[in-house]
Amino acid sequence: MVHGHTRAALAMMVVGLVGCSEPAETTEGSFSASLPMTGSGVDTSSGSSSGSTGPGSSSTGPVPTTGPTPTEASSSSTGPGGCVEDADCVGNADGPLCVAGQCTTSCLAGDTKPCYTGPLEKVDVGACKRGTTTCNADGLGWGACEGEVLPETTELCANAVDDDCNGAVDDDPDLDGDGWGVCAGDCCDEEGEACSTPTLVNPGAYEVVDNKVDDNCDGQMDEVAVACDEGLKSGSSAAMDYAAAMDLCKTTEEMPADPKDRSWGVIAAKFSLADGNGTPAAASRSIRGGFGSVIKPQKFSNMAVLSSGHAADASDLDPVFAAFEQGQNLNTTSPPPADWLAANNNKIPNPPGCPAQQVPAANDPVMLTLRVRVPTNAKSFSAKMYFFSAEYPEYVCSQYNDFFVALVDSKAAGNPPDKNVAVFDDGKTQWPIGVNLVKVADGLFTQCEGGTVGCKGIGGVYNGCKGVGELAGTGFDAFDASACTAQQKFVGGGTGWLTLRGNVFPGEVMEIRLAVWDTGGHIFDSVVLLDAWEWSLDAAAPGVTPG
Repeated sequence: MVHGHTRAALAMMVVGLVGCSEPAETTEGSFSASLPMTGSGVDTSSGSSSGSTGPGSSSTGPVPTTGPTPTEASSSSTGPGGCVEDADCVGNADGPLCVAGQCTTSCLAGDTKPCYTGPLEKVDVGACKRGTTTCNADGLGWGACEGEVLPETTELCANAVDDDCNGAVDDDPDLDGDGWGVCAGDCCDEEGEACSTPTLVNPGAYEVVDNKVDDNCDGQMDEVAVACDEGLKSGSSAAMDYAAAMDLCKTTEEMPADPKDRSWGVIAAKFSLADGNGTPAAASRSIRGGFGSVIKPQKFSNMAVLSSGHAADASDLDPVFAAFEQGQNLNTTSPPPADWLAANNNKIPNPPGCPAQQVPAANDPVMLTLRVRVPTNAKSFSAKMYFFSAEYPEYVCSQYNDFFVALVDSKAAGNPPDKNVAVFDDGKTQWPIGVNLVKVADGLFTQCEGGTVGCKGIGGVYNGCKGVGELAGTGFDAFDASACTAQQKFVGGGTGWLTLRGNVFPGEVMEIRLAVWDTGGHIFDSVVLLDAWEWSLDAAAPGVTPG
């Protein structure tokens, strides 16, 4: 315990060392540091003093010779940024005396003063409040700051309190810049144990299986997607049902009132002719649990079927089956998609040597347009597709080249200039999906009878067929009385399952237009199956590949 006359001597030592102006008088016989009760000039040091000795204490006189002197107390050790002797503390904000290796000041045991250990600019802002510190029993320092309120690292949500003391109530800073704050449901707004890549984790993300992260912040980790294509009517006229049949299960709003509802999903869907206008024939689309007796959905229970004739196999109803050769005139015609045609110099692209139509037109077309908000962690998508045509083998390399296109409207880099990702890339040119592919992509059109092709076009020989087993029951296995050779019995062929890929920009609203039509006439129909939509964290090489 420092006696009164000793404390006075210490006070005189303080004045002599720091050369301060006359301190303000406080409680009689004590040193007391007062924290201003405004938000500016806050003393955050637990060891500072602005007080002076009061009446009864001497401001002059010898340094006491009994009891431990401040120098003796401090000479044995030093702390971080500490001191050895009082002279080391001259001008130090924490005080002029060296005690236990730290600069401090003397005070009266039990005295109190305001204190604050947080950022100075936050004191008395929002929830942040000063506390109180008490002089230690030895009179040589101040205790912990009790009762202070420090700023929260992040704003607590919807409590009408400025928790982080930045001057704004219930604001929602987005620390990782992914468009989602904590109050908007982001469960990982900065790198930590929850995730190593915060920008990929938020309510707008899709769940990545087996990465041990709650990617979409729904409270579950690595949950497997649940089927949404059960119970769909085969002849449904609701375009959204066809998104579900392709396993695009989530739906969302384009401009939700609550930011928490800004998740990925299908915003809208519609059917039209190939130019985006008009209404296609009802028979040109269906939802099927299989096609023929062999081909089954690639994921879950159903798949979407689009056709320039009837979207039905040999045993189907609603719509009912109709032969693909001679085919069906559905009495609908439109221009092809204008942006796709313009990007191809207003000509339908064809392999070298194969004739193009003089006046391009899409006959008996059907287009499914899906407007989708992309997951915030997705850079590409994939889907399974299967293309059939009754134009094979007779009309290979002719003006009757039926088409399937998948046009992606996205701000992502890497997609083809004409937006069509339903293409085969031979390293030089991206060829659209159609029967003329057999001229440039040997082995892509695989479910067929090989040999002579193009006997009613520009002929040739095709050796890319791998079998006809998957044509069973499709209607393309019907007997063809006009095939190119006697060995060819079937009215058409197909590609087998292909994987279709395209690039997207994370979090954007994109559109994909899926269309099939007859070229050059209304008969000898084509069909495309669509299924198993999936997102990917990585950018893709746009186009189709077998499998």
